[in-house]
Amino acid sequence: MAKVRLGKTEIMAEKNSFGALPIQRISREEAVRLLRRAVEQGVNFFDTARWYTDSEEKLGEAFEGIREKLYIATKTGAKTAEDFRRDLHTSLKNLRTDYIDLYQFHNPDFCPRPGDGTGLYEAMAEAREKGMIRHIGITNHRLNIAHEAVESGLYETLQFPFSYLASDKDIELAQRCRDADMGFIAMKALSGGLITNSAAAYAFLAQYDNVLPIWGIQRESELDEFLSYVENPPVLDGELSAVIARDRKELLGDFCRGCGYCMPCPVGIEINNCARMSLLIRRAPSAAQLTPEMQAKMKRIEECLHCGKCRTKCPYGLDTPALLEKNYRDYCEILEGKEI
Repeated sequence: MAKVRLGKTEIMAEKNSFGALPIQRISREEAVRLLRRAVEQGVNFFDTARWYTDSEEKLGEAFEGIREKLYIATKTGAKTAEDFRRDLHTSLKNLRTDYIDLYQFHNPDFCPRPGDGTGLYEAMAEAREKGMIRHIGITNHRLNIAHEAVESGLYETLQFPFSYLASDKDIELAQRCRDADMGFIAMKALSGGLITNSAAAYAFLAQYDNVLPIWGIQRESELDEFLSYVENPPVLDGELSAVIARDRKELLGDFCRGCGYCMPCPVGIEINNCARMSLLIRRAPSAAQLTPEMQAKMKRIEECLHCGKCRTKCPYGLDTPALLEKNYRDYCEILEGKEI
């Protein structure tokens, strides 16, 4: 299996790395079985977070007794040093380990630094000195904060959305990480489910030998799909290039990536899915998006307060209320059997 060196951490991670957000949606028994199978097939880097409900606990159970063979990355969304220490102790307990290979600030709206008044970076450095964590990283969806993290020299890795929908600025960021010997972890490699051709996604990312993709996996069939590319890696030929060109034409621009940082909504609208329903319904089996349950979720858009909270929290600067309205109109037309 191809390996990626995560910058100055010297972590050598298998190219097929495991994003553990989706396993919060399956049972503990299913998750443990899936995670152990991934290890048996050579996967050695697993990324989770405190915010992913019981994901850490599932990793802890699955990896008990084989911890030393793996790299585990997790994250904290703490705003204070006290909350940071609490999160870290909780993660260590959940993961059934006495150290974390890579501990990351989870999408902060600023770049934590020593002396910034929050005490966050000092707490992170202290944890590394004590051996509770081995490497310091940061995740983000905002280019300005990502660039600040690279320039600061304080971080060993950056986790950032990166797929074949990447802009020139995103690609430049990956190159800056290479130049700074900073590990680059690609989240949203399938753009939150909007990219449906995994071979094209894999082939695109394979062009960047310093980029480590973490594939969000919750089914054995998904794991097998990515593992199959180890022996038969997809080639970025004319056919896959055409897929990428078509998707970029359809998807680039103001579309919801489904990251969920706009949530929660005061009236319970599932913004991260409802604001991109037009795209989801075209790019995935539509039956799943037309169930009575989903219709009820879309109807909640009628209750939007236009308070603007979701818009101010969107890391991409999207006008989410306008996107919700547009997607609701499109959805209603689909239900009525009309063409959009």
